[in-house]
Amino acid sequence: MTSCDFSACASLRVSTLALAVSTALGALAVMPAAHAQTAAPALPETVVTATRTPTRVDEVIADVVVIDRAKIEQMANRTLTEILARTAGVQVSSTGGAGKTSSVYIRGTEARHTILLIDGVRYGSASLGTPSWDNIPVDMIDRIEVVKGPASALYGSDGVGGVVQVFMRRGEPGESAFRPRVSTTLGTRSYNQATAGFTGSSGALTYALDVQRTREKGFSATNSKVAFNNFNPDRDPFDQDAGSFSLGYQINPDWKVSAGMLYANGTNFYDDGRNRNTYGKVRTETQYLGVQGRVTSNWTSEFRVSRGTDYTRAIVAAASSVPGLFETSQEQYTWQNNIATPIGTVVAGLERRVQTLDSNTRYTVTGRTIDSAFVGLSGSAGAHSWQLNARRDDNSQFGDNNTWFAGYGYRISPNWRVNVSHGTSFVAPSFNQLYFPNFGNADLKPEEGRNTDVGVTWSQGAHTVKLVAFDNKVRGFITNTTKPENVPRARIRGWTLAYDGAFDAVGLHASYDNLDPRNELTGKMLPRRARDQLSLAIDYTVGAWKFGGSALYVSRRYDDAANTFATRLGNYATVDVFVDYRLTPEWTLQGRIANLNNATYETAYGYNQRGASAYLTAKWAPR
Repeated sequence: MTSCDFSACASLRVSTLALAVSTALGALAVMPAAHAQTAAPALPETVVTATRTPTRVDEVIADVVVIDRAKIEQMANRTLTEILARTAGVQVSSTGGAGKTSSVYIRGTEARHTILLIDGVRYGSASLGTPSWDNIPVDMIDRIEVVKGPASALYGSDGVGGVVQVFMRRGEPGESAFRPRVSTTLGTRSYNQATAGFTGSSGALTYALDVQRTREKGFSATNSKVAFNNFNPDRDPFDQDAGSFSLGYQINPDWKVSAGMLYANGTNFYDDGRNRNTYGKVRTETQYLGVQGRVTSNWTSEFRVSRGTDYTRAIVAAASSVPGLFETSQEQYTWQNNIATPIGTVVAGLERRVQTLDSNTRYTVTGRTIDSAFVGLSGSAGAHSWQLNARRDDNSQFGDNNTWFAGYGYRISPNWRVNVSHGTSFVAPSFNQLYFPNFGNADLKPEEGRNTDVGVTWSQGAHTVKLVAFDNKVRGFITNTTKPENVPRARIRGWTLAYDGAFDAVGLHASYDNLDPRNELTGKMLPRRARDQLSLAIDYTVGAWKFGGSALYVSRRYDDAANTFATRLGNYATVDVFVDYRLTPEWTLQGRIANLNNATYETAYGYNQRGASAYLTAKWAPR
């Protein structure tokens, strides 16, 4: 075999892999219709996150992935970030197991460049400036929408990489009067979980309620390589109690009120030194109350009040530390109007968001207000589809920021569609980046992004192949070093090739991401982002049985901004499998094994990840 240096070999492997995937999908694309369409085409899904109004997914300009409840139940993963890690265009890092701090990188952007919504409520830490992923109860989630690409013109600050919206379960008009469900799960490392809930409707009322209790002894979050001598070889458990509810009441044929809440309270053990049983409390809260209805035959309006609260408090800390308290809240008031016109749906509205921080750490500033106005147009006619958005955000600290998005799609033929879009984004510095003692830099300016997408999609029957290339330039990029600073620019380029389809009783899913994320001042790769990521999944249904599995491959990454070889994170591959058996129409048994190959790997230097783990679930859900 001819020898080559590392970069040449890496390029060769990427080229070979891309060629293999492209060849396989290309072969699928030219198969005769009689063979390619072995499963009946499903009706197009409807998504709301990409446009702020219900839109058919095959007419959306942005790159969108939907993870429904059926897909969530097929995954062996127990955390939200583990589920997102198998999504095209998404990479994650974690400082241990369940409950430990994790980050999501959409298309190679920073953790602070993603917006997290829970039933439309913005949720995250205003002190860190990032979404909080680690205390959201997975088994209470009904659906996840992932929008990749600039989203500030829709949702304001932080939308450089995209948006993840989590929808909890809710009742639907016309469903059974009362539909209960109960499940229990046992797993390795003393994992046990019990959930119970119901949805239903009664006349003008719809309702849903879920409760969940989770206990896991876990594993050591750290190993001997972790920084600051924080290694402690004990188990780091995570306990959680959670509940959610939603109500809807149809006042008359035109107007409805709705309300909902999520509450999750956790106890998280982590490592910050030997022989010290360090742990803290984490709490997730979201609430919303809204009224929506029809003003005229083509005009609907909604007013909504919402609040997201992220709470962390150290109960036992390192011997040299004072137990920390950080509670951030984001209150939001939204008035949105949707107007149907001959050229599409116009979305226009006003928002006010109030961020506050309560902490026993002294910050110079602990609150700010953002007043916003937005307008958009999305529509389609024949082979054409379009989307235009503009938004103005007035931040009490940083003044006005204007963002916009423009996209166009064209269906060349019944099977082929192309789209192109360009959008801008911005990120206001977090309270930690600005004011944290001995770290913050009060002179920081907002980051400003500019992204271009070009995509082509082939679909036939139950099969879809999508190729999307993107180029995202972030001006004033804030570095994560000893002291945060604005550098001239980071540039993140790449492409994603994804396939989703079915052959009769067999479902197939595959995606390959190629990424080049760099700090253009230094030329170095952005930390914890891999150049290459490949995800595969298959499932097969026969009678009362359903079998399946998935595999994830992630290439090497650097853990630091300087790309130090000593802290390079190795490539890894994990395999998950599952089997479901429907005992009766009401009872189902589910078996899951995560990391079947028991891979040892890190997504953050010095922090362990879950080894081989098995789970058995019994579910009762009358139909």
